[in-house]
Amino acid sequence: MPKPVRLIALMNQKGGVGKTTTTVNLAAAFARAGRKTLVIDLDPQSHATLALGVDPNTVERSVYDVLLDPSFDPRRAIIARSEHLDLLPAQTDLAAAEIELGAAPDRQKRLERALAVVGSDYEFVLMDCPPSLGLLTLNGLAAAREVIIPMQAHFLALQGVGKLLETVRLVSHAVNPRLKVSGVVLCMHDNASSHSREVVRDLEQFFEQARAAPGPWRFARVLRPAIRRNIKLAEAPSFGQTIFEYASWAPGAEDYSELANTMLAEWDTMLGKRAGVEVEVLPGNTPSPSPVPTPAPAPVVRA
Repeated sequence: MPKPVRLIALMNQKGGVGKTTTTVNLAAAFARAGRKTLVIDLDPQSHATLALGVDPNTVERSVYDVLLDPSFDPRRAIIARSEHLDLLPAQTDLAAAEIELGAAPDRQKRLERALAVVGSDYEFVLMDCPPSLGLLTLNGLAAAREVIIPMQAHFLALQGVGKLLETVRLVSHAVNPRLKVSGVVLCMHDNASSHSREVVRDLEQFFEQARAAPGPWRFARVLRPAIRRNIKLAEAPSFGQTIFEYASWAPGAEDYSELANTMLAEWDTMLGKRAGVEVEVLPGNTPSPSPVPTPAPAPVVRA
């Protein structure tokens, strides 16, 4: 029986919300726990590549080659970043892939086919999708089994979640029926703000109401803990380091580590149930229902 692989697309059509920061540091936290993890940078801005200390200008092969040439072995482009953590980097050339793939009949499935080659090498694959809905993001959503939405607890960001969920619903119907939404990671969070607390409350109520209807976000939730606002998280990419390498004592490292531990406990429990084996859950980590949202009304903040 093939080893299960957790394929996660991180997406938000708004930039600057902590998407790449979450991709890189959550992947690093999985790797630190001894889980073989791959980061795939699907953004032509190459921010995940830079954040992991790789200069896109020095990369000879990248995800661009994987998408453009179906016969290309993705292992030729993968860079071993650190123990248990690998990177499939991006280059600025990736922007041309949208145009060059335009006429290809399988243009939305190129990444999925590549992962069929390397997926068994990893337990976790995290895809950093661009902040736009084009072929690059569609390739990520077609290859993924779940979506995580990093966002800030602001009113306008909350309104954008409804549009993101609708996008996932359309993709799940047309391209990838196995795609589900795990939930939302709150980034740059300030729990002292009454506005933030109200937005989170409305988001939780929205997900709770969605449980009643079938759909790709039926079991979605606000993932805990929220990632506190922390300048060290903003500084780390400029040194090409994860938060654990740059400031392992910082609140950002603590939050991403705890989030990863919670996700790992849930994952191990699920795998144990599948195998009929009892799995010990880490203290304080209670397994929750699996990932997702559906066309329930978009969340609205109360006046």
